[in-house]
Amino acid sequence: MQYLRDLVYRLRQGESERAIARDLGLSRMTVRKYHARAEEAGFLKAEAPLPPPEALATTLGVAIEAPRTASGVEPYATVVAALLEQRVEVMTIFDRLHDDHGYRGSYSSVRRYVQRVHPQPARVTVRVHTGPGEEAQIDFGAAGPFVDPASGRARSAWVFVMTLGYSRHQYAELVFDQTVRTWIACHRQAFVWFGGMPRRLVIDNLKAGVLEAALHDPVLGEAYRRMAQHYGVVVSPTRPRTPEHKGKVESGVHFVKRSFLAGHAYADLRVANEALRRWIVERAGTRDHGTTHEAPLALFETRERAALLPLPTEPFELRETRRVKVHPDCHVVIDGSYYSVPYAQVGVQLDAFVGERVVELFRGTDLIATHPRATRKGSWQTRMEHYPAQKAAFLERTPDFCRSLAERIGPCTSEVVGQLLADRPLDRLRSVQGILGLVETVGRTRLEAACQRALAFGDPRYRRIKEILNAGLDQAPLPEHTEIVTGAAPAGDPSDSPVASTAPAPATAPTYTFERTAAELFPEDVLATAAVAATAPVEVS
Repeated sequence: MQYLRDLVYRLRQGESERAIARDLGLSRMTVRKYHARAEEAGFLKAEAPLPPPEALATTLGVAIEAPRTASGVEPYATVVAALLEQRVEVMTIFDRLHDDHGYRGSYSSVRRYVQRVHPQPARVTVRVHTGPGEEAQIDFGAAGPFVDPASGRARSAWVFVMTLGYSRHQYAELVFDQTVRTWIACHRQAFVWFGGMPRRLVIDNLKAGVLEAALHDPVLGEAYRRMAQHYGVVVSPTRPRTPEHKGKVESGVHFVKRSFLAGHAYADLRVANEALRRWIVERAGTRDHGTTHEAPLALFETRERAALLPLPTEPFELRETRRVKVHPDCHVVIDGSYYSVPYAQVGVQLDAFVGERVVELFRGTDLIATHPRATRKGSWQTRMEHYPAQKAAFLERTPDFCRSLAERIGPCTSEVVGQLLADRPLDRLRSVQGILGLVETVGRTRLEAACQRALAFGDPRYRRIKEILNAGLDQAPLPEHTEIVTGAAPAGDPSDSPVASTAPAPATAPTYTFERTAAELFPEDVLATAAVAATAPVEVS
């Protein structure tokens, strides 16, 4: 009721009722009524002190509110109600009324109308002021379904918003996930958009940015921490469940969703992002900001751009980090591709740092292995030194290597290897590697002799050569008139012997003799019985 005290004071000073009504926003009839009551109560005597507000309110009463003039927004009440239901901003409501419905009134009229029909409860916040280039605030907000250009299907999307604390200039992008690689990619593109970086990033407590939402000791994702170090910025989380601590970006997400997305439909995410960037420059960047009362884009260009940290020469390349397990084959699997690590790490959990071009594998702080990043799924990035020596040697023995090694051992060994690898070499390679591996236990001389004997009897398989060596037959002389069978190999198990060669057989069959006689192996009575049975006539019924 302070206006009543002012009214009585002005009457004592001799001001007219018309002037008092104009200055206090009251009707002349109301001022005249108060004038009469104040004079009757003796309040207008110059020598008397001004009565307290309570006495004035009791004696003069409360003023009757003047009749309200109908708002020019009333004819559009249905449209305004529908937009308010969609939670569209007042400025955007004014734009839609002006552009789509022919409204010619002022923005203030729309704002007063909305405040009257849709009053908002009071909200207490702490306003944080930052200098040029000092801080940017970041958040994700749900953006609804959009069509994915890659698949042609509708997917849920989010909007990434980075707002500079001083100018309120923004970068925004619609994305389909909140993974670390997308989160980092949005940061990179935002820094390029601004032409530099603020010194501090204030982020929301979401999984992509902070692994554990704790104000005093947040455990940052390693990829995000490295990104901040690469760009020379400091990352600061907000207090969980207190978004008022970063109100600028909360307003940014709110503004993008209700001013850009609300009431619009876009063909797909690519088209929406193109429109979003135009909207930031042409609409959001040129509006009169409610706090700074300046256009964000103009304030950014004149005061904040020069205060940003310069972009580094090379952009940040680390896309993400993840935990991987080393399998028994000495490889880890990342995005469907295989990367080798030393065999001593089999069964261990490692940290994989996946970059644009390089994959690094760490155990704690120790770098275990580095590989070029595979360009397609199913690729193998293998370093032979990561295998045990015997395994590496096995893998390195290609068909050409085996032929060369066999030639150094001797001509018969070379002939055996040549026959086995003549047809389907990949199927016979394991058998050849096994034969050549025997040299480590018996030496070159014995292996060459065993191969010579196996060729003589037309059976150069790994199993036969090993039996010859086990029985010591490689040291026994070959039968007289025995020819070495070349160009042919017996049929059998493809893992142990080659398919028969199409090379022509020798002109005369070899003469075979046995090293031991039957008498040395069987008792005399058994041999006699066998001889009788062999000479007995066979009856045919």
